Amino acid sequence: MAAQPPAPVPPGTPGAALDGRPQDAYAADGAYAPQEGYVPQVRQDGYGPQAGQVLQDVPAPQARLNPEVRVRTRARPYARLTYGTGPQATLPQDELPADYTPTERDIPVVGPDGTPTAYTDTLVDHPAVDLQQVGEGEAGGPLYVVGDVHGYYDELRAALFAEGLIDAEGHWAAGNTRLWFLGDFTDRGPDGIGVIDLVMQLSAEAAAAGGYCKALMGNHELLLLGAKRFGDTPVQSGAGTASFQAAWLLNGGQKTDMDRLQDHHLQWMARLDAVTEEDGHLLVHSDTTAYLDYGDSIEAVNDAVHEVLTRSDANEVWDLFRKLTKRFAFRDESGPQAVRDLLATYGGERIVHGHSPIPYLLGEVGTEDGEGEDTIVEEPHVYADGLAVAMDGGVTMAGKLLVVQLPLTV
Repeated sequence: MAAQPPAPVPPGTPGAALDGRPQDAYAADGAYAPQEGYVPQVRQDGYGPQAGQVLQDVPAPQARLNPEVRVRTRARPYARLTYGTGPQATLPQDELPADYTPTERDIPVVGPDGTPTAYTDTLVDHPAVDLQQVGEGEAGGPLYVVGDVHGYYDELRAALFAEGLIDAEGHWAAGNTRLWFLGDFTDRGPDGIGVIDLVMQLSAEAAAAGGYCKALMGNHELLLLGAKRFGDTPVQSGAGTASFQAAWLLNGGQKTDMDRLQDHHLQWMARLDAVTEEDGHLLVHSDTTAYLDYGDSIEAVNDAVHEVLTRSDANEVWDLFRKLTKRFAFRDESGPQAVRDLLATYGGERIVHGHSPIPYLLGEVGTEDGEGEDTIVEEPHVYADGLAVAMDGGVTMAGKLLVVQLPLTV
């Protein structure tokens, strides 16, 4: 009998979407595992909006360089997953595994105007600073954090400029400021490699100015590393046999990013830390307690993650990716205690994370037919008894790419 997509579940069911839809890519364990024997077909253009998707009117990037411009956005409607026909087809309906949970349905892969965007050269393409020779200054300036970027290069430039962190040409302009990116630089948006190049460029320029720009490892960095290293090599998952290549494609992987991925990008991603602490803020990418599986100190966790990537065992890397894809650990009644467990283990007074878009944490998302209230994300979401700060404003859903200074006052 052909396997069917999961049926809707009643609202309020643990792990279910707030509107009663079955769990999707924003469920607690959203890693996609295709049926054994499935060979993903890479689109020639590597990019395209969902069939029938209604794109939103947003200001052009140059208009958004004005820091006085406040962008009112509406969450994009759910895009329907298609089976077997059209450019967005994934798996035929009768080949879906029984416990398959859609991802493309809820995470449209589109650029700001619905068309592919050519990548932009950055300093890393034509280096003016030797990245290997620049050391860190004695930084003690303001502390900023950046939420998930997901390839939205123009939006990142606009947001950094609005905060005075870069100049109009895209160069570091913040002196001894400390800047942390919370991970997920690629996939879903049009220019992930351009984003990585910009972060690498700013890291060199900030260090030369006495500040620093650093980044944490997100689950999409693990996904891209895995897709490059292991391709279609089968890995074992809870839902059967999977592969990094299939999971990467289904979670917004862009062929243009893979084509431009170079050794220095891979080395940079593989060296990223998973956890850090700054001024009483525990910074992580994912809103999960899975970090506890890798050590009882920040140093131990980061060493363990680096060792996994150094050993380069496909199943071990997949397990790490799967664990850091989990989410919503701080959202429900047990959330404050989950945060306290992490803080007691790693230090800090408040946790700051990306990964789960704020509209999903709030339950404020559009419906498949485009109906629903406006979702306005102007600032981070503070929750779990004030112990957790969510930083993913939902740029992949026409939301805002958040760049904010810590500490927040509530």
